[in-house]
Amino acid sequence: MKQVLPSYHSYQPESRLSVLRLEIDYQLMSLHDALLAEDIEAIQFSKKLLNDYRLEWLHLTKQSVY
Repeated sequence: MKQVLPSYHSYQPESRLSVLRLEIDYQLMSLHDALLAEDIEAIQFSKKLLNDYRLEWLHLTKQSVY
């Protein structure tokens, strides 16, 4: 994780995408745990973050194409 954090602050989309993949994976694990625990607040929070990550992913992939 320490190796990936410097790329978080990078403005290059490829670098941010690698960090974003890790964040998505982590949030999917959190969502799974929340679903198993039937924790409605945690489920909603994870879904919101995943949606934010999805939008950022689309934005970054659109940038890297051009």
